[in-house]
Amino acid sequence: MSAVREGLPEGRYGRSADERADRKLKIIGAALGVLLLSVIGWIGWGYISGQSVSAEVIKFQVISDTEVKVHLEVRKEASVTGVCSLSSQDEGHGEVGRADFTFAQPEGRVDEVVTVKTTRRATTIELVGCQPVAAR
Repeated sequence: MSAVREGLPEGRYGRSADERADRKLKIIGAALGVLLLSVIGWIGWGYISGQSVSAEVIKFQVISDTEVKVHLEVRKEASVTGVCSLSSQDEGHGEVGRADFTFAQPEGRVDEVVTVKTTRRATTIELVGCQPVAAR
C-alpha cells in the first residue's frame, strides 16, 4: 500500500537558496555591465567632442626623392585655426620628412593639397595629429 505524505516535497516548489543567489549574481552582473558601457560611452563622447580639429589623409603621391604631395581633408570649427603635423617614412620605416601645416580658413571643412619635403624617397605618409592654435 502507498503511504500518504503530509507536506510538499523539499525543494520541489519555490526557489532554492542557490537559485536566489544565481538571480542576485545576474542582477549585479547586468548592473555592472550597464555601468561599464556608460563609462566607455562617456569617455568616447569626451574624446570626440574634445577634438575641435581633426584631419584625414585622402591620398598622397610621391613626386620625387625630395617631395611628396598630400591631399588632406581637415574638419574644424569655422572660427578655429588648426595645425596638422605630417610625417613621411622610407622603406625601412625611418622618418625622412616632417611638416606642420596651418589651416586658418573660415570654413568647417578644408580640402587642401600640401607638399612635404623629404631627405630621401618616401614610401608612406602618416598624419601625426591636429590641434587648435592657442589664442594669443
